[in-house]
Amino acid sequence: MSQFVPDGFVPPTQLLAPRFRLEPLGPQHNEADLTRHAADFAARTGFTFTVLDPDDNDVIGCVYLYPTASPDYDVTVQSWVTAANADLDEPLADAVAQWLAADWPWDRVDRCGRGGPESRHRQA
Repeated sequence: MSQFVPDGFVPPTQLLAPRFRLEPLGPQHNEADLTRHAADFAARTGFTFTVLDPDDNDVIGCVYLYPTASPDYDVTVQSWVTAANADLDEPLADAVAQWLAADWPWDRVDRCGRGGPESRHRQA
């Protein structure tokens, strides 16, 4: 199995937007045991981010970046927001897509059926 991210790649640990911010998901964000996601992040085998309200730090969603089983993609991206923040679903997905294109090493991103470009080509 190939590496999920290249050696030497430093995974971003934050995405800031006007209505939300992302930081690595860990046990501090939920009373349930989330150490597996933190361990995946540390091992560079998957990256899970909590989506926080910038005003009160409430958890309002989650973003998952994990290897895909499909040979057509490098990464599978999934996200969700709470029902009270449903209007952020599309802005979150779009912001994450832009973030991945700008700051992450993958070219072929499976957005799980979301609209918009699902892959990009690096220019040399």
